[in-house]
Amino acid sequence: MDVQIRRITEDELEPFLTASETASSSAIDRDEIERERSIAEPERNFAAFDGPDIVGTAGAFTMPMTVPGGRVVEIGYPTLVGVLPTHRRRGIAAGLMRAILDDGRGRGEPLSILYASEGGIYGRYGFGLGTIGLSFRIETARSAFVRGYEPSGRVRLVERDRAIKEILAVHEITRLVTPGMVHLDERRLVYGLDHAHGEDKQRPNFFALHEGPDGVDGYLVYKVAHHWPEGTPDSTLNVRDLVAANPGAYADLWRFAFDVDLVTYVEAWNRPSDEPLVHLLREPRRLRARLSDGLWVRLVDVRGALGARRYASAGRVVLEVADPFCPWNERAYALEIGEDGAAVAEPTTDPAEIVCTASDLGATYLGGTSFRQLHRAGRIEERAEGALARADAMFGWDPAPWSPYEF
Repeated sequence: MDVQIRRITEDELEPFLTASETASSSAIDRDEIERERSIAEPERNFAAFDGPDIVGTAGAFTMPMTVPGGRVVEIGYPTLVGVLPTHRRRGIAAGLMRAILDDGRGRGEPLSILYASEGGIYGRYGFGLGTIGLSFRIETARSAFVRGYEPSGRVRLVERDRAIKEILAVHEITRLVTPGMVHLDERRLVYGLDHAHGEDKQRPNFFALHEGPDGVDGYLVYKVAHHWPEGTPDSTLNVRDLVAANPGAYADLWRFAFDVDLVTYVEAWNRPSDEPLVHLLREPRRLRARLSDGLWVRLVDVRGALGARRYASAGRVVLEVADPFCPWNERAYALEIGEDGAAVAEPTTDPAEIVCTASDLGATYLGGTSFRQLHRAGRIEERAEGALARADAMFGWDPAPWSPYEF
């Protein structure tokens, strides 16, 4: 049978969402449908139809994201990508990603970013691993801080409505510092707060705000999984989000999390790869930290994306980019960075100094992966001595890119 890929209509949103959950062997309930409807952009959702039936799905959100240098770029954020088990291995996923990326290009979006259900899927479509997430689980009894720590303010538990207002305020003053951060409004924040599966749905969110000399300057969102074997507390506190505008608020919020009564373990996932907590703990080994893939980054318009961010040092490098999935990007680019960090990227016939793929460039774009790392992995070719070091000096960024919000 022929499969047709097209945009869905607003009336098709519910069967679209149902098909997306079915593709991952799950079921969707009414509350989840309404949650998705609150943020959905039906005109950015594409479905594969086998006759009247939806057999594949892929959507996207329009999302402002911070790139290195504090600039905000409007990007496409693919989500809800899936194909029913009955229709796999027919090129449907590729067709859906083709539609999503073509649509983003038509909207003038230079970038597309996503979280992957499986890391092996999206490299074939030109996405590169742009951020690394750190996860950990630590016994609260082994969470002592290094000598010299002193509280810098106080932490208060508040109700959800008060928390939403303050979270958005703190987010506004912190999001431009970290590449990869997306802009949250109340609608997006509530969408994220209500995201839960299985038993986690029954556990309430708790909201802790840190108040410093100038007011609220940090927040912590957490849940507690209660466990009482043989009548003794052995519960786990799960940090869903912790953001602070200064080091004092950051340390106080972690201290609060570690000191909640009846909690034996504190765990977190998808924290930044340069998490300062590693250096705040007396026994960092007790974190049992592990790394995993985070955001996958796709340069839809290489020239536009390279010109959109700022760079850490002045210089020039010629990049030859291979991009079979988006062939309009395939060429050599001369990237020139001025003393102010601003960039100009133009097609060139000059000899290539670095040869890479669109996936490689996506991995380096936010400054969290170096060209030399990829070269050591055998993925990038250096054709001019010193070009990799020069590119790393230009692209590298501090802090490491991070986004704790999954859509």
